[in-house]
Amino acid sequence: MHIHILGICGTFMAGVALLAREAGHTVTGSDANVYPPMSTQLEAQGITLKEGYKPEHLEPAPDMVVVGNVMSRGNPMVETILEKGLPYVSGPEWLGKYILQDRWVLAVAGTHGKTSTSSMLAWILEYAGLTPGFLIGGIPQNFGVSARLGNTPFFVVEADEYDTAFFDKRSKFVHYHPRTLILNNLEFDHADIFPNLDAIKTQFHHLMRTVPGNGLIVANGEEQNIKDVLDMGCWTPVEYFGDGQSVWQAGEINKDSSFDVSLDNKLQGKVQWTLSGRHNQLNALASIAAARHAGVAVDVSLEALKEFRNVKRRMELRAEVEGIKVYDDFAHHPTAIDTTLQGLKKVMDKGRIIAVLEPRSNTMRMGVHKDSLADSLKTADEVYLLQPEDLSWDLKASLNGSKNIHVLPSVENIVKEVKTIAQPDDHIVIMSNGAFGGIHQKLIDQLNKK
Repeated sequence: MHIHILGICGTFMAGVALLAREAGHTVTGSDANVYPPMSTQLEAQGITLKEGYKPEHLEPAPDMVVVGNVMSRGNPMVETILEKGLPYVSGPEWLGKYILQDRWVLAVAGTHGKTSTSSMLAWILEYAGLTPGFLIGGIPQNFGVSARLGNTPFFVVEADEYDTAFFDKRSKFVHYHPRTLILNNLEFDHADIFPNLDAIKTQFHHLMRTVPGNGLIVANGEEQNIKDVLDMGCWTPVEYFGDGQSVWQAGEINKDSSFDVSLDNKLQGKVQWTLSGRHNQLNALASIAAARHAGVAVDVSLEALKEFRNVKRRMELRAEVEGIKVYDDFAHHPTAIDTTLQGLKKVMDKGRIIAVLEPRSNTMRMGVHKDSLADSLKTADEVYLLQPEDLSWDLKASLNGSKNIHVLPSVENIVKEVKTIAQPDDHIVIMSNGAFGGIHQKLIDQLNKK
């Protein structure tokens, strides 16, 4: 079968492309933004990418068009599909029907930490010899690809609450029908499609309704919003992690980032790794609990996490130049920004944190987080923000005149300023959910010249 994918370079749709290719289909795709790491991953797998959304990309007509949720009516290819009556389906529906059917699906849902937690869980299952399939919204460094079929019933999927397609406004995750479900956290996000937090809770409850009675829900005991969803009705056993009342608990984070893990107040062992922050500690607990449901002993999970390498763009150390460390991180929501910076601060011996942020997400651009942005950056010693041309609110005004926060009009301006102030032992954390104009390499090149 020839499958053509619209929006193929998106993290989810790129994974769909890899799965379809591995399943033996001929796969091509179109996208307006073809850039690494997804573009290079796809090309390496023999998938033909076409720039832009031109109707001629559909000639000769494919057997099936898989439509990404970035597509909308008025798009030339969408209009061609409808006018010619070409068969089409959403990415999540294709995944559910053709890949997840008859699999033991382990889904990871939540506002934050989905990609990291999915990667941890997939790696634990891999380490345990279960060779799972997976689709993750990033490239786990333990695997080098964002998706694969696997050769056992187990399949780990990052379960996103964003809408499915222009013709299906339900959240993606309702198509997955998990047997094991992680509910990491829940906050208001995606203001472009959800009017309020209650609307997101409703979608999460729709997801919960699909988990069988002999399945398991692994839920964050520190999140009241998650408890609110569970209170709406639950038909599946629940294991909580996190707070003092939960069955899964973690001890204090040591200076080397290690911590103890307890189940039912009984010490199980220690996680020994280099990841920082309370958020990653909670991600680990959730992964260990979910893997246990799939039959992996806790001690095996602890051993696996010793060798876990985080996803690209999750506090990924891109370079160290004369003692100056440059990180690439995906954080774009105030909570994620805050926990990322606090986690780094706790494991630093010396030096400053210089945070560089692109307010790029739809929710950020709409001004939903404008009152909490400055506070989320409080851990950083210096902050540089890119002023997007089409931001709908006054970025400078929202920062309340904070002296250490600087708003600049271009990537080039930020690179110049950061290069000037950077000194040995500094940690430069670049945060964006996009390519950020290639700022990472531009800054590294300038630091090398310095």
